[in-house]
Amino acid sequence: MESRIELLCVERKLKMTGQRRVIARVLSEAADHPDVEELYRRASALDPRISIATVYRTVRLLEENGILERRDFGGGRARYEATEHGHHHHLIDVETGRVIEFEDPDHERVVREIAARLGFDLISQRLELFGRRRRAAR
Repeated sequence: MESRIELLCVERKLKMTGQRRVIARVLSEAADHPDVEELYRRASALDPRISIATVYRTVRLLEENGILERRDFGGGRARYEATEHGHHHHLIDVETGRVIEFEDPDHERVVREIAARLGFDLISQRLELFGRRRRAAR
């Protein structure tokens, strides 16, 4: 069965080698926002012939074709998620690097109101919050 990202690749008429299919499957199954090193680790566990260079080239190709989005959550490494992942925002734990996805209808309403007040129709937005988990009171 083809993965969600594989289907997007085929739809955009990208050549799908066996190694690209493995990388696409790993990306489609990712519940997190892996960087290239983590993608390589996961993909090479499925196909040891995959090189880190192949992962870099494939990620770049998918990004150029609008299938992946690059995210910078700090820590010096770009992380990736599928563009068709649905509208959501991110809260990044600065101590662990954990990324929490969330939606907030109140935020959506406020940003649309701000755009309208300034004379704009909102076409896109991105919210990335960086925080530190509160320590429990003793």
